[in-house]
Amino acid sequence: MQKTTLPLQFWILALIALINSVSFTAIIPLLYPYAKQFGLNDFQASLLTTAYAVSQFIATPILGRLSDFLGRKPLLLVSLSGSVVAGTIASLTPYAWLLYASRVLDGVTGGNVSIARAVVSDITTPETRPRAFGIFDAMFRLGFVAGPSLSFLAQTVPPFPGVARLGMGFLVAAGMALVAVLLTFFFLPETLAVKRDFHLTWRDFGFGRIARSATRPILGPLFLLTFFSGFTFTIFTFAFQPFFMIVLGQDAQTLAIVFAMFGILGFVAQIFGLEPLTHRFKLVNILALTILIRGILFLLIPTFPTLLAFLILGVFFGIANAYPLPLINSLLSLNSSNREQGEIFGINASYLSISNAFGPAFAGLLVSMGYKAPFWITGVLTLLTAWYAYTLKPKVEPD
Repeated sequence: MQKTTLPLQFWILALIALINSVSFTAIIPLLYPYAKQFGLNDFQASLLTTAYAVSQFIATPILGRLSDFLGRKPLLLVSLSGSVVAGTIASLTPYAWLLYASRVLDGVTGGNVSIARAVVSDITTPETRPRAFGIFDAMFRLGFVAGPSLSFLAQTVPPFPGVARLGMGFLVAAGMALVAVLLTFFFLPETLAVKRDFHLTWRDFGFGRIARSATRPILGPLFLLTFFSGFTFTIFTFAFQPFFMIVLGQDAQTLAIVFAMFGILGFVAQIFGLEPLTHRFKLVNILALTILIRGILFLLIPTFPTLLAFLILGVFFGIANAYPLPLINSLLSLNSSNREQGEIFGINASYLSISNAFGPAFAGLLVSMGYKAPFWITGVLTLLTAWYAYTLKPKVEPD
């Protein structure tokens, strides 16, 4: 008899994912204004995100592979613990180089999301997996509500001795990651039924396997789509912050509120929209359409550079942006075997990480051409990404 409901283990994992997401997203609205307090310019500020993403790119495939060998739980604990240490360092440091170091540490141990997605695959069936990934990613989206909201609150309370006002958000992130560590240790059982024989060679640390994965007949195009989608999105993620604060004349607290708005919309869209849409339409069709909408919105934002226009367009962006990631994850899961899920999601997370590394750095360079230039360029690139996604339909989701 096939399982039609999601098991208790999934809901425990979803709670951990929510708390971990709160920890991660509490930092996002702080990075740019915090960097400016250290005297960093726009490009140097973008490198804080790049440092995290490059480190994550190097480490995540290894963590994903190790989770197939050693089990999901111990690797999840190591990854979450790294966020505790990194957030504490960032909150206390008076030096820019230590701020970079904290982002590197957080990235090296930042494979928790891909490991958690492997857990989802361990405990679900192909029939329930799209719904499970939708809920899982919705929990991550919900973190985009609570995390920025906590960042906002952290800026309104007196800081602890030795902690800057914006640094309080990093301290909150570390505390939330610690809660996720405790929940994982005490309440999440190991979900990997059959562990591979342990053997770790230098090949597991190389990049050749990641590069070769792009040539795989079905999964390769999805890995590339993850990169293209992530690259265009992260250009926007960084570029809109100086645009919002300088062109629109807003402050760090309002920036946190906007991030929370995106989170609320994305959460509602995933919870109430993903499952009905996937029952009526092909996954690839939904994916291509939502990326297309995202590209159009990127082009409209600099066309109407006012706060009201930004907020209106942001509503549509928050809804459309909720779908690409869970849809790509569902397609990856449906096109791979259970025993390789940890490795597949680890590789895919690496493509996302390297896109997250290139995107903000590229945006930081584009900002030197003007605060509107990144939106024009990423808008066009996003439209091309939507077309590429649609061309994958016969390969990854045939009729």
